[in-house]
Amino acid sequence: MPRLAKLKNKENNDKPFLVVMNEDYTLNSKMMDNKLELKTMLTEKSLKVSKEAKFLLASGRRSNFYVDCKMTTLFSRGLDLIGNIIFEIIAPLNIKGIGGLTLGADPIATAVAMIAGQKGVDFIAFVIRKESKKHGLMKWIEGGVNPSDRVVIIDDVITTGGSTIQAIEKAEAAQLEIVKVIVLVDREEGGRENIQNKGYEVESIFTKSELMEEYDRLNKKRV
Repeated sequence: MPRLAKLKNKENNDKPFLVVMNEDYTLNSKMMDNKLELKTMLTEKSLKVSKEAKFLLASGRRSNFYVDCKMTTLFSRGLDLIGNIIFEIIAPLNIKGIGGLTLGADPIATAVAMIAGQKGVDFIAFVIRKESKKHGLMKWIEGGVNPSDRVVIIDDVITTGGSTIQAIEKAEAAQLEIVKVIVLVDREEGGRENIQNKGYEVESIFTKSELMEEYDRLNKKRV
């Protein structure tokens, strides 16, 4: 676990930000244990597999593979695992907040902010709307991020990357500095490459291949 500190923001002394004191950061055994547990949970709770391509995706395609991530991201233990795993990934990045397009990104961003708070670090979860608010401040982005803040864009699943790119474009319009894009599951259908073509680094916690391997392992175990 890297040593963390809260440094004062030059513009607002009441808003510390996340920074890591040592740069030689490696994933520890606890992180790996968390990932193994989360992979099994996603496979058992969220993964749906069919012989026929019956699942309609946000991209408009049909598939025989579907990941209902909310069955995991809205489950207490799932939130804890996801929050800890992603917090460890972003800890070296010196960022101010994490968020993405509602609805898939919302519980993930909240989980990461909660874990940061438990570790004594002030951190912001933000929500990017699909449509601007029609009253009040009429904002596209909810949460305490400001222009030039360093942020990570999060999503639960990417297929072609369209929803994630929509979030990126709204964050760019708000003049946020996007440091990285993290996705819980990459379906390996071109989304990563499409986001990378926008100039951003993409990291997936799991890929479709990894979940299918776990699916096969669990099914063999049950036989």
